Amino acid sequence: MNQYDVIVIGAGNGGLAAAATLAEKGKSVILFEKHNIPGGCGSSFCRGRFEFEIALHQLSHMGTKENPGQLRKQFARYGIEDEIDWIQIKELYRVNFPDGTGISLPSDRKECEDFLCKEFPSEAESIRKYYDTVYKFCEESADFAAKSAGSTEEPGAIKKAIMKAGFPKKYPTLANYALKSTQEVLDEFFKNPKLKLALSAYWCFMGMPPTRFPFAILAKCTNFYLETKPFYLCGTSMMMNQAIMEAAQRMGGVVKLNCGVKRIVLENGKAVGVIDENGVEYRAKKIISNISPLATYGNLLEPKEVPQSAREYLKPYTVGISAITCFIGLDCTPEEIGFHTSFTLNYESLDANKDFADAYKLLPENDPLVATCYTVDDPSVSPKGTSIITAGTLKYGTEWEKLTPEQYYEMKYEAGRRIVARLEKMYPGITEHIEEMEVATPLTHMRYLGHPGGAIYGYEQDLMQSVFFFPSESKIPNLEFASGWVNACGFGPNYTYADTVASKVAKEV
Repeated sequence: MNQYDVIVIGAGNGGLAAAATLAEKGKSVILFEKHNIPGGCGSSFCRGRFEFEIALHQLSHMGTKENPGQLRKQFARYGIEDEIDWIQIKELYRVNFPDGTGISLPSDRKECEDFLCKEFPSEAESIRKYYDTVYKFCEESADFAAKSAGSTEEPGAIKKAIMKAGFPKKYPTLANYALKSTQEVLDEFFKNPKLKLALSAYWCFMGMPPTRFPFAILAKCTNFYLETKPFYLCGTSMMMNQAIMEAAQRMGGVVKLNCGVKRIVLENGKAVGVIDENGVEYRAKKIISNISPLATYGNLLEPKEVPQSAREYLKPYTVGISAITCFIGLDCTPEEIGFHTSFTLNYESLDANKDFADAYKLLPENDPLVATCYTVDDPSVSPKGTSIITAGTLKYGTEWEKLTPEQYYEMKYEAGRRIVARLEKMYPGITEHIEEMEVATPLTHMRYLGHPGGAIYGYEQDLMQSVFFFPSESKIPNLEFASGWVNACGFGPNYTYADTVASKVAKEV
């Protein structure tokens, strides 16, 4: 029988990092992935002479060589930091308003504050206070998290702890803002709707409108992108995940591509191994699932094996949003069409919450449009004299799942046409420069990721399903989870969270 210390299911960002960390710590580990490449969302595909990035917008937690962040240190441990050409993005992002104006935020706190105070002079004092609050919130949050590490309390108990009489005295900023939405906090500090839109841009990274997007996540995104800078990399995120996989193998880990897990083996209610798609059984002391809890419990166990406690635990959580994305290769440079910032968020109105309601509709209408062009920061990411633009809108998969095959293809290309028409308004002449284009829908994400509804952020990352309430607890002994379904979604958070989970598991085995 094949015996290992740990089995990892799924080679997404979290699964790869978990396997690499366990191998680094000298544990025998085997990683199963049903696809023929690692990475999940963190991969790429080619059309013509272009290689398109599937998901990465901005890599967080990196920091510079001189002042490394948590993720850079993690990659250094894996021996891959110097194997990859990292591209530091010049600006945080650009927000384009419906009246044709827009602002680009620098990736430095002082420069960002000074710039915003100049753009919105009547709100200057509030801008300074806001950033002080963001940083203080993150400082208190980190201290609270460190003191809560290893807690086995239910999320409800953690919420009660936040509400205790002594808590506000020790963590006043955290107590005041931990359970507030982005919209609530921005309304408290500011009046100008453009300024609110400019400061709330990271809501799209979690797929929640400002009224439902936790301020806690916005504060942390703002803090770590300003402090550890946003990064991209040459060769797309596929290069990063390939490097992590090879590092895991180099350190003694086993990786099986084209080989998914058929079921988890339980004995006396405890996870003891898996059976792969070929019918081969593997045993281990611990199992880490990088796929969703829904797929883990629902697809890899018999219904009678799923604990009732797991059903009850996950009942309040709802599957998150997906996306419609156009991958576009242009036969011109970004400057020729007026694209000067690598990441842009484009609005049809000054009410992001109202526009977000279109995410429940089949086709893009007034949805905020996210567009990236990393050729701006490094021309080498596409062939000389060309550009790669990724543009899309957040969409729930429900309406797409209702279509017949014939309707699907018609609607898929209609969605692409509408997104290109939006781009044409902002960047006149872009249409005539399109050389290659592919459109992905929620069903595309469902097909390649195996996620319910084609969810790209796991469960809904709103006030009651994230931050202090992530469903990270396993209800089966010896089974752990490490993915964006049980933690803040995103490349950096997934890598670092999986590292934490794997380090804990390594001590236990």
